[in-house]
Amino acid sequence: MNLPPPAGPRTLVAGIGNIFLRDDGFGVETARLLTERQLPEHVEVVDIGVRGVHLAYQLLDGYDTLVLVDATARGEAPGTLYLIEHDVGGESPSPVAPALDGHRMTPDTVLALLATLCAGTGGEPPRRVLVVGCEPASVDEGIGLTAPVSDAVPEAVRLIEELLRDGEPSVAQASTVEASTAEASTVEAST
Repeated sequence: MNLPPPAGPRTLVAGIGNIFLRDDGFGVETARLLTERQLPEHVEVVDIGVRGVHLAYQLLDGYDTLVLVDATARGEAPGTLYLIEHDVGGESPSPVAPALDGHRMTPDTVLALLATLCAGTGGEPPRRVLVVGCEPASVDEGIGLTAPVSDAVPEAVRLIEELLRDGEPSVAQASTVEASTAEASTVEAST
């Protein structure tokens, strides 16, 4: 039996990544740990893995905020966490995505597909999109996170819980982070 969604703002936390490419599995592992935690009723955590098309369709269910959790290479030390607020009001990629590959969709491609789906269905995309990213050490073939990325997972869980603590996620609520839409904040994971 499907229960109706809770009233009020809804948040989807989506773990993204490929567990067969070492640190690319960061988002999946973080989502797994979050599902074991007590989170507010308005928050849903899902392991999307490499199924970007599924994420786009799930977002049609109506979420106010999307928190993507993913390996994010930005040139810092492996295990460095980033909090990025995506500018949903800014210019986005073309809503007509060329030759979509459901297993190689970037978050930008998912959001472009979502814009197309919303235009066709009358649905609303999330008002806010946050990315909790982690600098990978290796995305070579192999199973298991490297030590610095594995050590960053509990800190990422703590950061996400802090973002979600008082209702609608807020970058300002994360005491160790300040972010703007133009750039990412860096949070050093405790090792």
